Amino acid sequence: MEKRQSLTGRLAALDSSIREEDVLLPLPHLLSAEIGRESVDGIAALLKERTVVFVNGEKQLDIPNEEIEEFVFRMGIGCVFADCRLKNGEHRILARADMKYKDLYAAALKQMSRYLKGEKIRYDYEEDLDRVCPKCGRPFRPGATFCDHCVDKRKYLARLWEIAKPYRFYIYASVFLYIFIAIVNLVPPYLNRILVDEYIQAETKPLWQQFLLVILSILGVNLITRLLSMVRSLTLIEAGNNVVVKLREMVFGKIQMLSISRISKRTAGELINRVSSDTSTVQQFLTRELGTTVEQLITFLAVSVILFVYDWKLALLILLPMPVVMFLHRRFWRYTHRRYNRQWTLNAKANTVLHDIFSGIRVVKAFGMEKREEARYDEIIAAERDTSISNERFWALLFPPLNFLMGIGEFFLLYYVGSRILGGEMTLGEMSQFSAYVSIIYGPLRWMSNIPRMLVRVMTSIVKIFDVVDENIDVSDAENAKELDIRGDITFENVSFGYDNTANVLKNINLEIHPGDFIGIVGKSGVGKSTLINLVMRLYDVDEGSIKIDGTDLREISQNSLRSQIGVVLQETFLFAGTVYDNIAYAKPDATRDEVMNAAKIAGAHPFIMKLPDAYNTKVGENGHTLSGGERQRVAIARALLHDPRILILDEATASLDTETEKQIQDSLQKLTADRTTLAIAHRLSTLRNATKILVLDKGTVAEMGTHEELMKKQGIYFGLVMAQRQMSRMSPKNTANTEENTSAS
Repeated sequence: MEKRQSLTGRLAALDSSIREEDVLLPLPHLLSAEIGRESVDGIAALLKERTVVFVNGEKQLDIPNEEIEEFVFRMGIGCVFADCRLKNGEHRILARADMKYKDLYAAALKQMSRYLKGEKIRYDYEEDLDRVCPKCGRPFRPGATFCDHCVDKRKYLARLWEIAKPYRFYIYASVFLYIFIAIVNLVPPYLNRILVDEYIQAETKPLWQQFLLVILSILGVNLITRLLSMVRSLTLIEAGNNVVVKLREMVFGKIQMLSISRISKRTAGELINRVSSDTSTVQQFLTRELGTTVEQLITFLAVSVILFVYDWKLALLILLPMPVVMFLHRRFWRYTHRRYNRQWTLNAKANTVLHDIFSGIRVVKAFGMEKREEARYDEIIAAERDTSISNERFWALLFPPLNFLMGIGEFFLLYYVGSRILGGEMTLGEMSQFSAYVSIIYGPLRWMSNIPRMLVRVMTSIVKIFDVVDENIDVSDAENAKELDIRGDITFENVSFGYDNTANVLKNINLEIHPGDFIGIVGKSGVGKSTLINLVMRLYDVDEGSIKIDGTDLREISQNSLRSQIGVVLQETFLFAGTVYDNIAYAKPDATRDEVMNAAKIAGAHPFIMKLPDAYNTKVGENGHTLSGGERQRVAIARALLHDPRILILDEATASLDTETEKQIQDSLQKLTADRTTLAIAHRLSTLRNATKILVLDKGTVAEMGTHEELMKKQGIYFGLVMAQRQMSRMSPKNTANTEENTSAS
């Protein structure tokens, strides 16, 4: 927000005729309009009545909006342009910047063109402007809402505590036990002093019972600390595991709520790291490192007090190096954070590569690419290894000198204790006690020197977790979302949509589909067929216009209510690593076995399922790799049919089937589609022989719509597709026998 205010405020300061409320969209103009020239300090802005450009404090352009035809986003080599085309045919460059402003420029210019058409600007300018860190200037990672390097990590610790609050009794109890154990651990050195001075070094023979009592006291203290440590560990395990489960539920639940667009900005490896590895790091911190830090801190404070009471000069000599060591750690903090953040990123990339290889192992083997994939994985883990080695080498070189500096007081202790004993000013028991306390205090000091490394690691994980938790939900339910019993009436009203701000995939779509319609969707690759059905399922929200189901805007319907009444068979069939039965019943977990088998019979899957080793209980492996493509497709169709949807979506649903099976399934689908709305994408046009209407998309718009006969008479795009497919069928000897059937169906 600060950046926009500064741009708007600067405009008003540069030109007194510009009021801040008149500035609709200001754009940073950072590079000279002429390629190859140096950076400039400029602003281009759409005002209510005109568009202005300032460069280095001087006005370069002032164009009335009524003279502008449209605003144009243009990409150059390593840069982006904001242009405008005038109604007289002239072309003007308004602004230029580097590639990190690509999304901002594209979205802003699209909205500026909308304004010229009299439409309202709907664009969260600040969100894209803030993609660059205002402190360090680094661009944010895709999907991130903050800069990894400059974020204030203390607020994330506070939020973690809010999550852990329900289990605060266990945390408080464990902290109390840590404090109590730390105090109890101060007793043995005192007992050792008594043992040495009053019994072992005593001039008179001590009583055997008193000597045994001291030994038993030392044993008792040891047993007490061990028992309390067991109780402490149990309480921390209870708290830590509950917190980590809650964190994993939060992260996984948030990922489930994100749109496909948001999820696709991150790799599978990153998301898996967030859910498993990062939460495990937090768990380890809560169950081990946090309590140990408290214990070491209490021990340090208690022993410091004892040492200062005994001899403040020696205590100062022992503790003097500590501020220097802490200062050095502080100096290296940001540097070490960057190192561990890079290591985390490389680990996520390695997981992503591994996920890709294992998911596509059949493709890897089919093309004989095992060695290449091995080399690809080796390359990324080698980078992770090098970073890890570099980090460990850094600590290996830094830690010993710091440890030496931290422990330099031990040499003063040797001199001090030796001289006191030789001078008869200290007994052996006192030496034992004092040396024990000094040894104890070095434990916390060394632990504290390791705290920055531990905090860097855990804070990196905490920030990554809340990075996902704080992600904006761009496809969300309305506050009072409706639960709708769908009939199947679908209306597109001036719908436009693009996956990013640079271009629209669908443009100004107007369409009416009635209950019971079977709408075939055809067109060349990339014209927006799959995008159309994705919008109906509300996997994305439209950029402009609206989609209505039974007269109700999709955005007003509960997503669960909508999708529970839509059945989908996608082109890329996905089966879970379970049984055939589980995969079909996935659409309706409470379905009876008869319902599952009936759906399989209608989909033509029952005959091949019964031939499997365990029939419906046969394990299909990850993504159904034990089944053929056609078998997987039939299981997917059975799954959709079991769902008994009001709207059925088929995305190349029969693409993997042979002609005989395809005909069998189409005959079954004809019965099922009689009383429900069906949208079917097909490249094999014979699939659409039962379609009541065929929708032809071209360049993101509805080019043609009608029945097969109507479109053939037009001899337009659809006619060309049919003719091309007939020609291909005739050219393929394998398909000659089926040419007539497919042609007549088309």
